[in-house]
Amino acid sequence: MNPHGHSGPALPAPQASPGQGGARFFDWSRVRILLPFLREYRGRVIAALSLLVCAKLANLGVPLVLKDIVDSLSPDRAILVVPFMLLLAYGLLRMSTTLFAELRDVVFVRVAQRAVRKVALSVFRHLHSLSLRFHLDRQTGGMSRDIERGTRGISTLLNYMLFSIIPVILEFVLVAAVLLTKFDWRFPAVTFLAVGLYVYFTISVTEWRTSIRREANELDSKANTRAVDSLLNYETVKYFNNEEYEAQRYDRSLERYETAAVKTEASLGLLNVGQSLIIAGGVTALMIFAAQGVASRELTLGDLVLVNALLIQLYIPLNFLGMAYREIKQSTTDMDRMFALLGQHREVQDAPGAVDVPDGSVAIRFDRVDFGYDPARQILHAVSFEVPAGAKVAVVGHSGSGKSTLARLLYRFYDVQGGSVSVGGVDVRRLRQQSLRASIGIVPQDTVLFNDTIRYNIHYGRPSASAEEVIAAAQSAHIHAFIESLPQGYESAVGERGLKLSGGEKQRVAIARAILKNPQVMIFDEATSALDSETEQAIEGELDQVAIGRTTLVVAHRLSTIIDADQILVMEQGRIIERGTHRELLALGGSYAQMWSLQQQERSDEAPQAGN
Repeated sequence: MNPHGHSGPALPAPQASPGQGGARFFDWSRVRILLPFLREYRGRVIAALSLLVCAKLANLGVPLVLKDIVDSLSPDRAILVVPFMLLLAYGLLRMSTTLFAELRDVVFVRVAQRAVRKVALSVFRHLHSLSLRFHLDRQTGGMSRDIERGTRGISTLLNYMLFSIIPVILEFVLVAAVLLTKFDWRFPAVTFLAVGLYVYFTISVTEWRTSIRREANELDSKANTRAVDSLLNYETVKYFNNEEYEAQRYDRSLERYETAAVKTEASLGLLNVGQSLIIAGGVTALMIFAAQGVASRELTLGDLVLVNALLIQLYIPLNFLGMAYREIKQSTTDMDRMFALLGQHREVQDAPGAVDVPDGSVAIRFDRVDFGYDPARQILHAVSFEVPAGAKVAVVGHSGSGKSTLARLLYRFYDVQGGSVSVGGVDVRRLRQQSLRASIGIVPQDTVLFNDTIRYNIHYGRPSASAEEVIAAAQSAHIHAFIESLPQGYESAVGERGLKLSGGEKQRVAIARAILKNPQVMIFDEATSALDSETEQAIEGELDQVAIGRTTLVVAHRLSTIIDADQILVMEQGRIIERGTHRELLALGGSYAQMWSLQQQERSDEAPQAGN
């Protein structure tokens, strides 16, 4: 929001074409995307540009006053009095140049930072709106580096476009006007020629350097991805004693980046040398003309000083223009990959006129659902079942049978390829995703926590909940006593992905989080799989209490946890092969009965060992 409380400009999702960025003189689409932010703060932009003009006029006044000072002190003139007023004016103009430039930066900084904030927020929101398929394929380290460079490039682009390109053009016009009015045609002619050559050379070489820069960016992202992935899997690296192997893989990535970075710096050196030659040639030619004019008494010594000062004032920012153009090109290159994220297609989107989930208890229905994560490998085949409002249905089966996929489809992380999934009698494709997911609570098999406090992770279930409600949820999940026993209690940090907690403790935090959410539908995806038998029995009673009055889908491995389900579905290779109550399925003597018998045998085998 802007300072007046209004929301900022909507950011369009550009279609990035990173592979084509170097083929054009300049990719103006990046600038057009940022124009809404300039319009939002048009007052600040106009004020900044006004201060910019004042700074340049003061800067131009410096050599003009210096010429008068030198001429007034010339030996061929009788010096009656030191030109104090001219010297005072010279000092004031010098100070004014810096003052106006600093005021300009102060006025404009909010515009640049707000643009960075808005774009970064837009990318962040867009990433959360993308399907689970995208996030399973992504490389977190490289993506975070792309966003970091891209947002930095936005600030660079805005500042250089407004405060490097425009000032140099303005200064060139002012200097050209002085040269045209005070000197003969040779002075402006040489100046125009040198500037033209400089601009042409800068653009040509910078275009060539763009591909080198892009390659360096790619390799930098890959190196960062490799490092982050290795650190996230720290325990696995230690398990297999592969620290040196990981270091060598990372070093190979760094080596390739080093080669690209060296090429980038070498090409920068070539650009700088060429620019310096052009500037030196132009300055030398003009100083020769000015010296000849002084020698022939057509020009004064002050004119010589004026030409030198004007050229210095022109060529210093012109040299900066070369760097500005390079930075602008590099900024757009850096922004390409970030904007490519904005161009990612949203596989799952709200339909026009999408509605909210009906209030109260709702039924769930899968109607002849076909689905596969990959078109070449179908996971579910014509799966049909219903969980009546307030009922509890359990799904069992061997690993890979498609049980957890049901929860992902119910959350609409993916859309089905055939059939339909409905909640409260409405196809989930016609429901608003926010409403759908707000109505469902889940305790997943693999609980991943935020690297924050226990309180934060439980509170995440419903951020608007009070501290008392957080504690009540923890008590329901039988984790309150454990939390209180910790030195920092609820403020204890759980570490990266919750690694400071045991599997059972993480699972109980997840259960508390789901309880706090207080949803219409509950999904227990092997929710007690990481718990010991004693804790499991204690929590099972609480889960049963949580499920009362709610439509509940339980994905279970331990059959003893779902014997009270209203219906049990047995899945195999993406199909429902048996369905019924616990007693009915045992009487059937099929797959479920075999699994039950096997698990009972395992429990009886474990009992004597526990006694020992």
